[in-house]
Amino acid sequence: MATEQQYYYDDVVKRLVQFSVIWAVVAMAVGVYLAAELVWPTIDFGQPWLSFGRLRPLHTNGIIFGFGVSALMATGFYSVQRTCHVPLFAPRLAWFLCYGWQLLVFLGGISLLAGWNTSKEYAELEWPFDIAITVLWVCFAIVFFGTIAIRKIKPIYISNWFYGALIIVVAIVHIVNNLAIPVTFSKSYSLYAGAQDAIVQWWYGHNAVGFLLTGGFLGMMYYFLPKQAGKPIWSYKLSVVAFWAFTYSYIWAGPHHLHYNAIPEWVQSLGMVMSLVLLAPSWATMVNGIMTVSGAWEKLRTDPALKFIVLSLAFYGLATFEGPMMAIRSVNVVSHFTDWTIGHVHSGALGWNAMITYGTFYFLVPRLVGTELYSVKLANMHFWLALAGTMLYIVSMWAAGVSQGLLWLSLDSTGELSYSFRDIMASMAPYYGLRFIAGLIFLAGTLLMAYNFYMTTRSRETVKVKPPAVDPAFGVAS
Repeated sequence: MATEQQYYYDDVVKRLVQFSVIWAVVAMAVGVYLAAELVWPTIDFGQPWLSFGRLRPLHTNGIIFGFGVSALMATGFYSVQRTCHVPLFAPRLAWFLCYGWQLLVFLGGISLLAGWNTSKEYAELEWPFDIAITVLWVCFAIVFFGTIAIRKIKPIYISNWFYGALIIVVAIVHIVNNLAIPVTFSKSYSLYAGAQDAIVQWWYGHNAVGFLLTGGFLGMMYYFLPKQAGKPIWSYKLSVVAFWAFTYSYIWAGPHHLHYNAIPEWVQSLGMVMSLVLLAPSWATMVNGIMTVSGAWEKLRTDPALKFIVLSLAFYGLATFEGPMMAIRSVNVVSHFTDWTIGHVHSGALGWNAMITYGTFYFLVPRLVGTELYSVKLANMHFWLALAGTMLYIVSMWAAGVSQGLLWLSLDSTGELSYSFRDIMASMAPYYGLRFIAGLIFLAGTLLMAYNFYMTTRSRETVKVKPPAVDPAFGVAS
């Protein structure tokens, strides 16, 4: 008779998926409220906790650490078991991580609303939370790498390389960037000063984007895209080459956030050059994904999961082309400090991260509970709402950003600025209105997904799946 330890531990995967969906709804709703504040500034009602400065980090932290990291933990735990043909290592630790992480994100969000803020992008949480993140991240590493250590298949599949890089690099940049001197329980000061602090911060900030929002989700893509398409990855060798090129070039790209600032010019140039180098591994991965699904186009008619993931690859290609272009100093002089950057971020966040996660969840959730998706029609409606919301959002921000950049560079005959900051920002109202509408559309689609998943999983237990009794030739087990 089989013991419990002979089954994959998918209960924790299902719980992490549920938490990820909850955080998606909450954090995106906060984002829509923020977009509304830029149209109607008085809707903060004079309350500090409703101010843009406090809600904005709540939105970004909720999306990245609540929605994004929970999704990466869920998909990482699901795929590593099946690519290693063993149950999770230390499943109790996985459960501790699951609930500990949600508590951390919740309490961290409360602290941001209370005004506890280090003022560092994507690293706003104060030092007690930084320590808690480190402890929980070590738990993540133990479970993930422990599972790989006890694997029954000698080769390590490419998705695990990307998940592993996510865990290792994010740990390094988190610890180094958050070194600080605590003053009180709620306040600390960075160990670095001036330009050095800025360089370290954007070494962290861009690699958080690179190895969490890009590398981690590439791990998701390399496992779930072949599963959805019903075909092996088009070129395994290309995926390995792209991994190492991505890893070695991305780590240097952070200074492109600091063009025309008080840092050495050679550092700015290095960031620009390495950003352009990143085009090669990024597009190699996109081509690999597109070629993998090239023989399964007919499935796009009926499979909403595949629709989402193929669309996410298109946005991944767009964002990874636009980013290096914006790193060129002659382009950056227009885009810097404008809403063009906001449009670029959301073409990646909505088009790449959210879309690939939604597609993966539409594939994963029915299989976790052994049933069909509650409503394919609702999933297809979600697809079109997500596409419409994303396109309207990024086009409105591109238009706003280019307008801002060109107007701020406009000089009159005496060499003075032709337009004041106030005049330029007043002209942004139509674009901000479109962004608000786009956010509502995207949020509506996410709510449809949440309802669809609730109805799919309602009153259903997680299906118990046993690892293969005999090791087959290396491949991804079903």
